[in-house]
Amino acid sequence: MGLVMSFMGGGSMYSQMLDYISGRVYDEFVAKNIRTRDDFQVAILDIFNTLNTGLPGKHYDVPPRDKVEDFYNDWKKANSKDKQTRFVNFMKEHVKPNKIDRATMITGIVTPPIAMAAKRSGENVPQLKMIKAVPDALFVPFTTVVALFSVKITRRFIT
Repeated sequence: MGLVMSFMGGGSMYSQMLDYISGRVYDEFVAKNIRTRDDFQVAILDIFNTLNTGLPGKHYDVPPRDKVEDFYNDWKKANSKDKQTRFVNFMKEHVKPNKIDRATMITGIVTPPIAMAAKRSGENVPQLKMIKAVPDALFVPFTTVVALFSVKITRRFIT
């Protein structure tokens, strides 16, 4: 019954929900009082920050600065009715889920067993006797986070 009512209301439930969300995001966006290109960029970054902190699961990448600047020029020229549709189309086109690269995935999978093996072998070395005092429940996650952080940093410097 709900499905029939949603079709009578002007489209699928998904499209109605997407229209509502994009309308709310645009209202928040317009309320920022945008005067310059930098204000526009900050408002876009604020939207993505809100999306990424508020929604569980996937996070979204911010569009490149040059595309935001190009969109700002088009958006500024449009009339007030057309601004919202252009904004919604821009967000639909450029909002992409954040993808995990292969090196990060492999590091996240391989690091915990290696950390456990390293801790066990380190307990037998006289110079590292203090490693016995660190619980496994702290050592393994800490080692994994440090390894993932180092992969992200090296990826950023390489590319």
